[in-house]
Amino acid sequence: MLNVTLRQLEYATATARCGGVTAAAEALSVSQPALSVALAQLEATLGQPLFLRRPGGRIMPTAFGRTWLAEAQAQLDALTRLLSGEMPAAPVRLACFEDLAPTLLAPLLRRIAAAAPDLQVYPAILPFEALNEGLRSGRIDLAITWDLGLDATCDKTVLRQTAPHAVVAADHPLAAQAKRGTTLAAVAEHPLILADQGLSLGHMRALFTARGLPFTVAHRTASLELLRSFAANGLGVGLSYTRPWGRRSQDGAALATVAITDAGSEPVILARLAANPPTAESARLATIITGAFTGPQTDQTDGDS
Repeated sequence: MLNVTLRQLEYATATARCGGVTAAAEALSVSQPALSVALAQLEATLGQPLFLRRPGGRIMPTAFGRTWLAEAQAQLDALTRLLSGEMPAAPVRLACFEDLAPTLLAPLLRRIAAAAPDLQVYPAILPFEALNEGLRSGRIDLAITWDLGLDATCDKTVLRQTAPHAVVAADHPLAAQAKRGTTLAAVAEHPLILADQGLSLGHMRALFTARGLPFTVAHRTASLELLRSFAANGLGVGLSYTRPWGRRSQDGAALATVAITDAGSEPVILARLAANPPTAESARLATIITGAFTGPQTDQTDGDS
């Protein structure tokens, strides 16, 4: 079957449509002998005839030919659509950094479903390293993440700027500064709790080392919720950019979040690999996502008291 050519398929299906070799040759602007030879070669490869040949009359497909020619036409039509780029809409693979996902992903998916119910989105929640590798390998189309570890090979759209904050127990001395904020120097006076994620951990350390501030890391946690639990239970001062709703950790301990006023801010971005051109579907999704971040951001300190 590998000896069958696209031209032979085209000649055979044209013969079926036109009802004869002469008419098919005229429709395709080829010579009748060339078309007849191609049909003979195709039937020899298949091992049986495609047409019933009647002198002077319209030729008709054999029983085998009817099914085979219909399938050949379907394959040619599919190939035509493929080469023209007319393909079914592909799902968009959207990754979200694991600490941002609990506060951002579900509201975004709800918004996407309302704005574009026909758009298929496959979400994935990933750490920095897996997210970056997924973008570079083409397995991820779009990613919502902090701008850490991504170089100029990625196109980035800033969704919002976020300043870091300290997470402390409700009775911690820094909690009294919740309304006016605190400084990195004041935070460095207390044992720190940092998320044990490579890029995030290094970034948090750099906030202090860049300013020559000595600091002590008391705990490194595997997740943001564990960081908040440790801080709420008085085990140190947690540092985070992601700020969930509520003033209690998952174990019910009361906590306070205190803005750090002299640490600058970091962008939450929508990223894609520049060398991976967006499909129409991923471009639609990017527009919906960026639109969700337009306008003022809600103060997430207004959680449970």
